[in-house]
Amino acid sequence: MQVTIDGVTYVSHENPSWRGERHHMAMVDLAPFDLGEMLEQLWLREVGEGRRYEICCVPFYAYGLALGDVVGLDESDTVDRLIGRSGRRVLRVLFAESRPVGDSRSALRGAVDSVGLLSEWNGERQVAIDVPDVSVMRPVFDAVQEEIRDGTAFWEWSDAKDFRSA
Repeated sequence: MQVTIDGVTYVSHENPSWRGERHHMAMVDLAPFDLGEMLEQLWLREVGEGRRYEICCVPFYAYGLALGDVVGLDESDTVDRLIGRSGRRVLRVLFAESRPVGDSRSALRGAVDSVGLLSEWNGERQVAIDVPDVSVMRPVFDAVQEEIRDGTAFWEWSDAKDFRSA
């Protein structure tokens, strides 16, 4: 879900993949990734002393972060460093607003479910898919291949850029 307040767009995760009873939330400033006045709210679980937290959602916009990564926070509860990688990756798919007749969103949902991956949707046009093992990804890529070729869907890996804080 996205909401803009006073010129700042806040992105939140309505259904985090690893939702638990005790969570902490923190913001990631997306300005270092050329996303202007945007902040993404991540769900976290405390994993030790020194403000160390495990990411419990699949990031929609933040680069260099994935489900299960361990991050550190500054005094204002903003993610300011990546402490440890989980070994997982995030595949992000964005669907164009004008949908073609052969809309592949339901096929993508089915492919993600068929190989047992976790995913989170930001509205109906953007999905972040947790990828613990890239060897299972063929059905997922096949589900959106035609739309990617036709320019009605776009994809990227979240680790295409390293994590940076403002």
